[in-house]
Amino acid sequence: MATHASALKRARQSEKRRLRNKMAKSAIKTHSKKVLQALAEKNHENASGALKNAVPAMQRAASKKVLHKKTVSRKISRLAKKINALKAQV
Repeated sequence: MATHASALKRARQSEKRRLRNKMAKSAIKTHSKKVLQALAEKNHENASGALKNAVPAMQRAASKKVLHKKTVSRKISRLAKKINALKAQV
């Protein structure tokens, strides 16, 4: 364990950031699951609405550097692609 004051402060800061990042990642996963669940039910409107809620949360995580911006972009793209495929079927 750290013994210097600066190292102790660093440990406290790291723990706060870890918990904040964990919360953001968990929220992104929850939003994604809601979109996928609506897709499984073949409900285009619910899936689109869920994606509209998910996109800002994902982009916020990218702007705070919780996830890389290209990772977030890829996740959004894949979800949108699935929604568009469902729309094409109907």
